[in-house]
Amino acid sequence: MTASTNPKPTACLALADGSVFYGHGFGAEGTAEAELCFNTAMTGYQEIMTDPSYAGQIVTFTFPHIGNTGVTDEDDETATPVAAGMVVKWDPTEPSNWRSAGHLSDWLKSRGRIAIGGVDTRRLTRAIRQQGAPHVALQHSQDGIFDVAALVAKAKAFPGLEGLDLAKDVSCTQSYKWNEMRWAWPEGYTPQTDPKYKVVAVDYGAKRNILRCLASAGCDVTVLPATATGEDVLAHNPDGVFLSNGPGDPAATGAYAVPMIQDVLKTDLPVFGICLGHQMLALAVGAKTIKMNHGHHGANHPVKDNETNKVEITSMNHGFAVDAQSLPDGVVETHVSLFDGSNCGIALEGRPVFSVQHHPEASPGPQDSFYLFEKFAAAMAART
Repeated sequence: MTASTNPKPTACLALADGSVFYGHGFGAEGTAEAELCFNTAMTGYQEIMTDPSYAGQIVTFTFPHIGNTGVTDEDDETATPVAAGMVVKWDPTEPSNWRSAGHLSDWLKSRGRIAIGGVDTRRLTRAIRQQGAPHVALQHSQDGIFDVAALVAKAKAFPGLEGLDLAKDVSCTQSYKWNEMRWAWPEGYTPQTDPKYKVVAVDYGAKRNILRCLASAGCDVTVLPATATGEDVLAHNPDGVFLSNGPGDPAATGAYAVPMIQDVLKTDLPVFGICLGHQMLALAVGAKTIKMNHGHHGANHPVKDNETNKVEITSMNHGFAVDAQSLPDGVVETHVSLFDGSNCGIALEGRPVFSVQHHPEASPGPQDSFYLFEKFAAAMAART
C-alpha cells in the first residue's frame, strides 16, 4: 500500500466524524487542523502547496505519484507553503527530473508542513464528495503514538472557513513593483522592459505566475495589499485594475474589498478578477456567494464560454462560488462549469469589467484561458 519499508504508522489523519486514516509521515513533525479538500491535478504539487488560496486547507492529491519530480525554488507561487498539509497515496520516491533541486519531504520539513503517505486516497476522496469537505486534524510523529480521541476533538474544534477572512493573512503588507514575465525556454524568467499599461494588482493572495502573466501581457504591475482603499488604488493613476485570487470566505473579505471595488467601478477603468477577485467583483455589483459542498480543485475542469460556445479545460481552486441566480441586471454570466453548472465568469454589460472563477495563469494546468490576460490588455489599449 505504500513505498515505505517501515510498517509502523507514523502519521494519523482524524476526521471530525471519527474516521481515522493511518499512514507514514514525511515532512515536518507536528499537528495541523484544517479543512480537507482533494485536488485531481497530475502535476504541479509544489505550485498547489504554495498557492495562497489553500490557506486553512489540507490537500489530498488523487494522483498517486506525488514528489517524483522533486522541487525547485522556481516553482514556488509564494515564499512559503500556505496549505496546512498534504495527503498522498504513495510515499515520495527519489526525484527524477532535470529541474529538480531537492526532495519533496525535505522541502516540506524545512517549511514546517506535515504530510502523510500510504493513505487510501480514493476512499478519502469519495468521503469528501459525498459528505462535503470535512474538518480534520493531521499529526506526524515518528514514535507512532497518537491520541486519536484528542485528534478527533481538534478536528471538531476547527472553526471552518465560513465567515473567515484569510486574505489579509496571506496578502502583502506593503506595496511593491513586479516586472518578471512567464518562464520561457531557454532564458527562464526575464524582466518586462517595455511595458505599455500601468496596472494596480490588489493582492488577496496573488500567485506569482498570475503577476508574471500580467507582465507578459505588457503590464507595469504595482501590487497593493488586500486592504487597499479605492483612493489608494486610484492614486497610482492606473490604466487597469486587477483583483487577485485568494483564500477564505469572500463575504468576510468583502467587508473591506467591496467598497474599494465600488469606488473603482465609478471610473471607466478596465477591471479583471480571478478566483476570489471574481467573487469580490460579484459582491461589489450586488451578487451573492455560497459555500460549495467540496469545491473545485484540479487542472482538468471544463468551462464553457457562453459568448463563443467554446469549451476551455481549466485549472481551479475554490470552495466558494458566485450564486448565478443572484446576478443583477446588467451583469452577464460569461462562463459556466460543465461539471456542475456553477458560475465561472461574469462581465458588466457595455463595460471593460470582467472576471473568472478559474485560473488562466495555468500554474499548474492547461493554458486554454491565457487569452483573458490579452483581453485585459486590449481593454486598456482601447482606453488609452
